Amino acid sequence: MRDGINTAKRGLPSVALVTEDFWPQGNFTADSLGMPQVPRVKLPHPLAGTGQEHLRAVAKTMVPLIVEQLKND
Repeated sequence: MRDGINTAKRGLPSVALVTEDFWPQGNFTADSLGMPQVPRVKLPHPLAGTGQEHLRAVAKTMVPLIVEQLKND
């Protein structure tokens, strides 16, 4: 979340990738750093240890959402 915010503050297109379990923490971080509208995409949790095939499937699903967020920025 912080990386996405720091990148956005520099004026660069960015989208924060946050897993669903950490979504509330991401909201808190964005609010506390004055960037509540920073673009973000919610990923399923967990991702670590779920295997390459699962990660590819998630990426394939998420890429259009990430691109859409970048277009809206």
